[in-house]
Amino acid sequence: MFSPDVLDPTVEVLSELAGDGAAIEFAIGTGRVAIPLSEAGVRVSGIELSHAMIARLREKVGEDRIPVVQGDMSQTRVDGTFRLAFLVFNTISNLLTQDEQVRCFQNAARHLAPGGRFVIELWVPQLRSLPPGHGGTVEVSQPGYLLVDAYDVLRQHVVSHHVRFGPDLSDGRDARIGRTPHRYIWPSELDLMARIAGFELESRWADWDRSEFTAESRSHVSVYRLTER
Repeated sequence: MFSPDVLDPTVEVLSELAGDGAAIEFAIGTGRVAIPLSEAGVRVSGIELSHAMIARLREKVGEDRIPVVQGDMSQTRVDGTFRLAFLVFNTISNLLTQDEQVRCFQNAARHLAPGGRFVIELWVPQLRSLPPGHGGTVEVSQPGYLLVDAYDVLRQHVVSHHVRFGPDLSDGRDARIGRTPHRYIWPSELDLMARIAGFELESRWADWDRSEFTAESRSHVSVYRLTER
């Protein structure tokens, strides 16, 4: 995710949308996107829930360059008005209820000037790959790593199980398992959340390279424009 092949087109799109205005990143994390965007000349602020991630960001850049407020991206307010708000790498799905996700859109609207954009990068739920009678899929299988997604389709929840292991599979103690819960969102549901908060869909691509979004796309980058105050 830190590869120039990934970051360069991401920063290019966000920089173009921000123009000469300021940007705010929801769930800024350790600054993977915010730092190169700042280096491209965009004034960037952030919201982040994790103290540990903010501390890691501070090892890279100071508060004077990228100010960050600790808090929940669905309700925390940062001083100032922005031309761009953005949320990358599926992070809106970390909010585990529909109400929280709607509030995230509403919070983005509170930060933006009229005509400002809210950009969301999000994966498309792969329910078509679920075999009948099964509740999970293997999304990644490679040496030393498995990613297994377990679905609760009634609540639109998916728990990603990250299994990392060494070369000796005979010793079960060698495996390490981490789990991350998400609430998945269909693109059409995301668009409705946007409308509730006063946004309209302006663009949707399959990736940051602005390739066409199709029925086979596994993720999307959606650009929403604020139309109401």
